[in-house]
Amino acid sequence: MPYFSVERTVPLPIEEAWRRLTEWPRHGDAVPFTRITVLTPAPTHEGTRFVARSGVGPLGFDDPMEVTVWRPPVDGEPGLCRLEKHGRVIRGWAEVEVGPGPGGRARVVWREDVRIRFLPRLFDGVVARTARAVFGRAANRLLRRA
Repeated sequence: MPYFSVERTVPLPIEEAWRRLTEWPRHGDAVPFTRITVLTPAPTHEGTRFVARSGVGPLGFDDPMEVTVWRPPVDGEPGLCRLEKHGRVIRGWAEVEVGPGPGGRARVVWREDVRIRFLPRLFDGVVARTARAVFGRAANRLLRRA
């Protein structure tokens, strides 16, 4: 499975960076051609499920996910959220970790290990580089906007 990670250090308190990254509907504004539908009641917890619908018009696919680890940051300790991807097209997992960085800033690490069905492993490098670029931009947008 192609693995990639994105790291950012931002001038935000840890709790605010966490909030911006884990408000799932906001991801639809940050990832092009994507809409997020949360399937379970708020607040987010282990077992929260949502679907990212990516595409244009009838051409698209669903990326259903479930929160399997939900540990928000507390008292300066890092927070960790793990998502399992259960789709027919995309499988794997994603993690968002937010902890203390230098100078009172927040350090964000977004990791994913993803498999795209029907795509040979020959393309793993291209998938990882493309995903790193797309999700790096998404992380930037999410962290910039309150």
